[in-house]
Amino acid sequence: MDQKAAFDAAARRAKELPHQPNDVLLELYGLFKQSTEGDVSGEKPGMFDFKGAAKYDAWERRRGMTRDEAMQAYVELVDKLAAT
Repeated sequence: MDQKAAFDAAARRAKELPHQPNDVLLELYGLFKQSTEGDVSGEKPGMFDFKGAAKYDAWERRRGMTRDEAMQAYVELVDKLAAT
C-alpha cells in the first residue's frame, strides 16, 4: 500500500477510535493538516477563540515537517491508538 492510501485508510480509522484526550486529538489534527495542506497559514485566532487557537498551535508545531513525514507520523499514531 502506498503512503497516500495508508494515510487515507488511517484517516478513516481515526474516526472510529475510542474517545481520546484533547492533547491526542490536537496531535492528530496537526499531523492531518500538515499532511494535507503543508505549513500553517493565516493569522492565529484571537485569544477568546480557545479551540481555534489550540488547533492553530497544534498545526504550527508541525511547521517544516514534509507532507510525507506528517503522513507517516499520522499513520503511526493512528495505528498506535487503534492497538490500545
